[in-house]
Amino acid sequence: EKFAGAKLTYTIESLMHDGKALQSGTSHHLGDGFAKAFGIQFTDQDGKEQYVQQTSWGFTTRIIGAMIMVHGDDRGLVIPPKVAPKQVMIVPIAQHKGGVLDFAYDLKEKLSKVARVDIDASDKKPGWKFNEYEMKGVPIRLEVGPKDIEKGQVVLARRDTGEKMVTPLENLEETIVQLLEKVQTSLYNKAKEHRNEHTYEAYTYEEFKQIFNEKQGFVKAMWCGNQACEEKIKEDTSVTSRCMPFDETAIAKACVCCKEEAQHLVYWAKAY
Repeated sequence: EKFAGAKLTYTIESLMHDGKALQSGTSHHLGDGFAKAFGIQFTDQDGKEQYVQQTSWGFTTRIIGAMIMVHGDDRGLVIPPKVAPKQVMIVPIAQHKGGVLDFAYDLKEKLSKVARVDIDASDKKPGWKFNEYEMKGVPIRLEVGPKDIEKGQVVLARRDTGEKMVTPLENLEETIVQLLEKVQTSLYNKAKEHRNEHTYEAYTYEEFKQIFNEKQGFVKAMWCGNQACEEKIKEDTSVTSRCMPFDETAIAKACVCCKEEAQHLVYWAKAY
């Protein structure tokens, strides 16, 4: 979907949980068309006026939307550690008892050297805090109470799997770093596996339509470059062309729609 007036449009196309596509990040090479329309010029090294070459980017908000839709679950956000504002949330248990809050703040200072850490020392109950930070998608929750302090341990809970593990204080910084990497890798692999399992190939128009009648996802199919074929596909199936990959080879010689000579390999999908 080339931006109106642009010479080239580049996109990151993402596949959501429900099998629909979302154009997640775009950049456009606008050339000098807009510069000429609005008189945007500069003086070059030879003292001559030239029209600027422009680009346009739509990245941040689209990527955030894709992240929410790809990784989120029924409990709320799931944020990959690399982009999480807070990677570890410390929740003190029975914090009114002597020494617990001081210990928790010492932990925060210690762990802040290896991760983005915060502490909830409010008077809300631990269960409320657990739900709050699950909903906000914090990758790791760290629970510590009087009994944990006595035993020299904490409890770590992963947001992505819900798994809880009792962890000794010894080498806790290293454990946190490793666990964050595990969560990051796990989320990536899960999303990639979902995309791969829902990416199909179609060689005939009948096969193309059958896939979208029975399934949702990406379909790789060849296209002749004729807009009439693209419009027919959209009219027949509510499917649109999503992107043409840089580094993939043709899977057939004929257009999936008209059977004329194909020009491009295209990823097709129903989209938001």
